[in-house]
Amino acid sequence: MKTRYVLTTLLFGLLLVCVQPLTGFAKQPESSYWYPEALLEWSPESDPDAVYNRSTIPLTDREVLFSVNETSQSESKLVALSALNPNTSGVPSQGGKEFFANTFSYWQYVDLMVYWAGSAGEGIITPPSADVIDASHKNGVPILGNVFFPPKVYGGQEEWVDQMLTQREDGSFPAADKLLEVAEYYGFDGWFINQETEGGTTETAQKTKEFLKYLQDNKPEDMHIMWYDSMIDNGSIKWQNHLTDRNKMFLQEGNDRISDSMFLNFWWKNQQSSYDKALEIGRSPFDLYAGIDVEANGTSTKIDWNGIFPEGQKPLTSLGIYRPDWAFKTATTIEEFYQKEQEFWTGEAGDPRKTGENGDWKGMAHYFTAKTVIQDLPFVTHFNTGSGKFFAVDGAIRSKDEWNNRSLQDILPTWRWLTESEGKPLNVDFDWDTAFYGGSSLKVTGNLSKENATHVKLYKMNSPIEKDTEISVTYKTKLKNPNMKLGVSFVDQPDDFVFFDVKKKSRNQWMEETIKLKKYKGKEIATISLFFDGKETIDDYQINIGEIKVTNKHNDNKVPSASKEVKLKNQTFSDGIYADLEVYWESVKADIQHYEIYRKLPNGNKEFIGAVPNHAYYISGLRRSGKETKTTLEVVAVNTEYKRGKSANITFEWPPYPLPKADFSVSKTVAAPGEEVQFFNNSSEVTEEVEWQFEGATPSVSKENDPVVTFEEEGLYSVTLVAKNSEGENLLTKDEYITVSKDAKDITNVALNKTATASGACATSEGPMYAVDGIVTNNSKWCAIGANHWMKVDLSKTYTLSKFVVKHAEAGGEPAAFNTEAFTIESSLDGENWSEVVSVTNNTAAISEHSIPATEARYVRLSIKQPTQGGDQATRIFELEAYGY
Repeated sequence: MKTRYVLTTLLFGLLLVCVQPLTGFAKQPESSYWYPEALLEWSPESDPDAVYNRSTIPLTDREVLFSVNETSQSESKLVALSALNPNTSGVPSQGGKEFFANTFSYWQYVDLMVYWAGSAGEGIITPPSADVIDASHKNGVPILGNVFFPPKVYGGQEEWVDQMLTQREDGSFPAADKLLEVAEYYGFDGWFINQETEGGTTETAQKTKEFLKYLQDNKPEDMHIMWYDSMIDNGSIKWQNHLTDRNKMFLQEGNDRISDSMFLNFWWKNQQSSYDKALEIGRSPFDLYAGIDVEANGTSTKIDWNGIFPEGQKPLTSLGIYRPDWAFKTATTIEEFYQKEQEFWTGEAGDPRKTGENGDWKGMAHYFTAKTVIQDLPFVTHFNTGSGKFFAVDGAIRSKDEWNNRSLQDILPTWRWLTESEGKPLNVDFDWDTAFYGGSSLKVTGNLSKENATHVKLYKMNSPIEKDTEISVTYKTKLKNPNMKLGVSFVDQPDDFVFFDVKKKSRNQWMEETIKLKKYKGKEIATISLFFDGKETIDDYQINIGEIKVTNKHNDNKVPSASKEVKLKNQTFSDGIYADLEVYWESVKADIQHYEIYRKLPNGNKEFIGAVPNHAYYISGLRRSGKETKTTLEVVAVNTEYKRGKSANITFEWPPYPLPKADFSVSKTVAAPGEEVQFFNNSSEVTEEVEWQFEGATPSVSKENDPVVTFEEEGLYSVTLVAKNSEGENLLTKDEYITVSKDAKDITNVALNKTATASGACATSEGPMYAVDGIVTNNSKWCAIGANHWMKVDLSKTYTLSKFVVKHAEAGGEPAAFNTEAFTIESSLDGENWSEVVSVTNNTAAISEHSIPATEARYVRLSIKQPTQGGDQATRIFELEAYGY
C-alpha cells in the first residue's frame, strides 16, 4: 500500500500531530462526533447539545454575473476539504473564547465545502459545527459532514464498516437513515464518504454501493453525497486517481446515480481519461474533483495545472483542494493568516485581475470566477471577519473579552484587493483594533495625493434599486475631511461608476453619510466601491470603514418585536462565583439577523455576552460581578438592517457569597539549608487576604501572596495558610511538608532513561520508553488509545522523591485539546503495593508540575483517567519526570 498523500494519513496527521492550538475550546456544548453505534442511538431528544448544534441560516442563492479576469470560469467547480476546526472533539457549538481562529473568508471561490474531521480516537462521523454551517450558507456554499473509515494502522475497525452497512429485513440501512436525519436536523447539505478500512470483499463493495444508492433514493433533492476514490469494485483499498472501470460503480451504474460526485486521489498527471470515462457513463466530468494536496506546502505546492485546465480548452474536471486550512495552520497571527489566505486564493500580486503575474501559484481566482450572494436588499457589512479582541456594538465596546463565532461573520469583500490608481495605490486591509460592530473594520492607509487617487472595488452584487433605496457608509478618521467617495456601478455597465461625495467631518468619531439612489430607480447595483482622492498631499492617511449599508428606507425604520418567553434551564454554579446557564427564547417572526445576549452590571452598564442566529445560547463561566445577589440577562432581536428590538429580560439569583478555601503549592518540598523556597497561594478566587505561618523558616509569618522563605536547619517542617474574606476564613495546614536536607543538592530526574512499561501503545514507535528518554521533539512520546491506560517506571533503586513533571501533548507540539485532563501518580517500594501521591482532575497545562512531601520509592506509576480535554481517547505523554535523590 502506498503511504504518502493518501487522505487517511493526512487526516491522521491533522488529528494526532497538528501543531495548532485548539481554537475556541471550552467546557460548554460541543459539536457532535460519533462512532457508528453512537450514531444509531442518537436523537435530538436524547442529546442535550443538539439544539446548540443547529444552523438556522438557509443556503443562499448565488450568481456569477461578470468576471474581472479573462482566465476564470464557472463550469468547473471547486470543493475544499478543510479542517475548519483543528480537531474533532472539544469544538464549541456556538463559537469560542479566543480571537485567533480559522475564520475562512474566501467563500466566493468555493462551490462545495467539506468539513474535514474524524479520527479513530474521537469518532469517525462528524457533522459541521453550527457556526461553520451558518457562515457557509450565508455565502451560498453547501457544506458536507464527513464519514471517515480509517485504515487499520490508524485505528480503523472492520466492525465500524459492518455496522454502517447493516440492513434491516426490508433492505433499508439504519445508519443511512441516521445520516439523513442528522443533516436535516442540524441543517447542513450532505456527506463526504471516505472508506479506507482494509479487509473488504466484493460483497463489501456491493453493499457500499447499495448504501450509497439508498442515500440517493431517500435524500432530499438538494442534498449532496460525495465519494472518495479509495475502495474499488472488489472491496480492496486501491486509489485510482482517475475515474476508471474499478471505481465508476460508486459514482454511476447504468441508469442509477450512486453518488453526486467523486473526489479523485492526488497521483494524477492528466485528467483526460477521467473526462472521457465520465462522458462514457453518462455523467458530467465536473462531477469529478481532481484532488490536490496543499496541507504541507500551501502556495509552494507543485501542481500540473494543465492536467485539469489545459491551455486554450475548457477544463477537464472540477478541482478538489485538500487542506486549504494550511493558511491558518502555518500562521501565528491573524494578520499572517489573512495574508496567506490572500496569496492562496488570489495569488502573490493580491489582485484578482492580475493572476497571470503570480508565477507558478496563480491563485484560485485565476481559474474560478468569484460568485456573489448579494442579490436582494438590505445589504449590510461591518467587515466583521468573525472574531475579535473585543466586541463593539454601534461603535461602543460592549465586551473586552476575545471571541470567535463564524455565525457572525459578514459577507466580506468579493475582491481582495482590487485597487486602481495611476500611482502607488493606498493599502487596504482588515483592522482588528478598530470596529463599529463585531471585532474588525476595513482600514485604508498610505500617503494620499492627487497622483495616487485610489479606487477600491469591494463588492460584486445584483441588487435592485427602488424609489426609496439608500446607500450609507459609516467611517472614522482623525482628519477634518474624509477625502472619500462612495462608488456604485450598474449591471448593464459594471465598469462605469457613479461617485457620491462623503462630506461629514469625523473628528475621530464614527460618522454616517447617507446617499439617496432614487435617481437610479429600476437599475441593479453591480459593484460597490470607495474612491479616495486627495486635493492636497496627506502623509499617513488613515480611515476606517465600519459599515456600508444599502437599504430601502421604508424598511429601515422597522424594529423587530421583543423575544418572548425567555427561559433559563439547568443553572449550575461553581465556587459561588461562576454560572453556567442555558438560555432559550421564542423566535421572533421577522427577518432576523441574529439575537444578542447581554448582562446588566450592578453599575447600570450592559455587557455583551454573545450572539447567535439560533434561539438558544449556552453561557459558560459567567463571572459574578463583585458580591451581586442577582443578575439580569437581556435577549435582543436584531433584524437584517441591524435595527434592535426591545430586550426580553430574565433574572437569576446567585447563591450566598462563599467562604474562601485555602490551598497552596510550593516550588520544592525538599531543599538544602539556606536555599530559597517559594510558596504559591492557590486559594479560591473569593479570597481577599492571606496569612502564612512557616515553622522554622525566615520569615516565619507572611501576608504576601507568594512569599519566598528559607530554612536554615535540617529537619521536617509544617506550613499553614489562612485564607480570609468578608464572610470568614479557612485554614489549611500541611504537616511535615518541607524536608530540609543537605542531600537536596543532588536532586535530579531519576526517571530519565529508566525501564518503562505500559498497558498498551498506539505503535511500537510510541511505547512508554519514549516518555522517559528526555526528548519532547520529533514526536517522542508514549501513546495509547482507550480508557484507563497506565505506564510504570522502574527507577532501578530506591530514591527520595519530591516532585513530578508531566509533559503533555501540547508540550510536544500537539493541540492543547489533547493535554491530559485527569490522571494519578502512585509510588511503590516493591512494585506491588502502591500509594497515591498525586491526583489531578482538571489539568489543562502543557507541562504540569507536582511537588509532593518527600517520599521513598523505587517504582512510579502514571494512570490516565481522562486522556484529553474532550472526546479523544488517545493518551499522549511526551515525558514523565521524577525528581529525587
